[in-house]
Amino acid sequence: MTFGAKTSGSDDLKAIISAISTLVEEATFVATAEGITFRGMDPSHVALIDISWPNSAFEKYECDSDVKFGVRIDEFSKLIKRADKKDSIEISISEKNMLLVTVGKNKKYKIRLIESSATDTPLPKIPYNSKITLSSSKFDKILGDVQVVSDYLTIHTSDSKADFSGKGDSGEVVIDLEKNTDEIEEILSTEDSIGTYSLEYLNPVVKAVGTRAGLITCEFSSAKPLRIEFKVANIGRIHFYLAPRVES
Repeated sequence: MTFGAKTSGSDDLKAIISAISTLVEEATFVATAEGITFRGMDPSHVALIDISWPNSAFEKYECDSDVKFGVRIDEFSKLIKRADKKDSIEISISEKNMLLVTVGKNKKYKIRLIESSATDTPLPKIPYNSKITLSSSKFDKILGDVQVVSDYLTIHTSDSKADFSGKGDSGEVVIDLEKNTDEIEEILSTEDSIGTYSLEYLNPVVKAVGTRAGLITCEFSSAKPLRIEFKVANIGRIHFYLAPRVES
């Protein structure tokens, strides 16, 4: 079995590992001839992240047979953080069940692979009634504005606008975004939809990936999971699913 992957810089891998670390402590990656994938769910089964990193995104990529490899995210993250922005990062697997990580030209690490207990997680199959596309920086700012007064973000869409709101003991906030303005790329809604989602899960993953994403797309239906697609040129596809808050 031969597997090796080399990035041209460190930012993309840092973003991926940072996003994964918001949900799980251990991660199992699957490498095939087409690229590297990861899918994982947090222990509470509230959030799920699905990542597909195509071979074309790497400076060098080789995988002659499918392979799974598990790592402790905190250990892997410590190594990746030692890379400067322009440093390449190369990973491969040794015969002694170790992950070899080369950072830049002269830093060579080895970390022990783990047997992950993770099971295959199916993706939610949900018909979405509403879709919003906006810049990642705008969405990050909205989350920050709402978090001032609330731990939850409520999204409400109609055919012409999207409202982002939050309400807590100290007050409330509503941010209106109209269709066909500079603040939003697209609003599509087949019916009015409303959903409330935890900022405890949303904020970390948006901050982790958002720096690498130009646009994000949010899809949801009333009282259904939110799906966010991060459009990152050098990473490929990142989907984040978050269960809605259920009022008791």
